[in-house]
Amino acid sequence: MISTLLVLTACASPADIAVGTAQADVYARFGLPTHTCPLPDGGQRQIWSQQPNGQYAWALETNASGTVQSNEPVLTDASFQRLAKGRWAPEQVVCAFGPPAEISEVGLPSVRQTVWSYRYRQDHVWNSLMYVYFGNGDTVTRFHPGPDPRYEVKDGSWLR
Repeated sequence: MISTLLVLTACASPADIAVGTAQADVYARFGLPTHTCPLPDGGQRQIWSQQPNGQYAWALETNASGTVQSNEPVLTDASFQRLAKGRWAPEQVVCAFGPPAEISEVGLPSVRQTVWSYRYRQDHVWNSLMYVYFGNGDTVTRFHPGPDPRYEVKDGSWLR
């Protein structure tokens, strides 16, 4: 019985939170969010993220009275496609997807870009990173997925 309870508890995720749940109940079950952003109506967008090592994150939006209004997985191909519309500043990206797994820089000294990398399961299958590039006054200039090097075969056994 105890082992069954442990398995069920280990499988629980913020994905299981239903619309209408009180924010206090969410906190009691999953602890505080990784990141929180205010919403214009007085509510909050709250991110529970497994970054830097996990591949999943969920965003729950609550109204001003602290009731969950929406729940969505955010480290998905469809969610990342939102970056293609409009100008995204870093604070908007972190409010949409949570903190990145890694932050690095690329480019020549005269043209440097900051890159935020998010671990996720591309097409719900592939161990990947979504690379989000910032330049031109700290706005997203491009984004693309790529394989997560943590899952590369190091000994070349895949060649045999």
